[in-house]
Amino acid sequence: MYNQEESLEMTKCEMLKKIQEYNFSSIELALYLDTHPTDQKALCLHKEYAKKLKDLKDKYQKVYGPLTIYCPCNKWRWLEEPWPWEGSDC
Repeated sequence: MYNQEESLEMTKCEMLKKIQEYNFSSIELALYLDTHPTDQKALCLHKEYAKKLKDLKDKYQKVYGPLTIYCPCNKWRWLEEPWPWEGSDC
């Protein structure tokens, strides 16, 4: 499981992978909850993963820049990173 202390020791690639994992889990749980809205265990798990996802995204964006164009930032950093077809370290 992710925790704040662990995120301080994660590399950029590890953080991206963990963000993808929490994003996937949150979406899948949301779909499950569409058909099982009274499942309290799933509801609690969705809430937990959604919070961890938000916290990890915030941490990533503070260190490495925006993940999407919807992230408020003081500097437009898109051109500083390699484009997808240029490859990356992840």
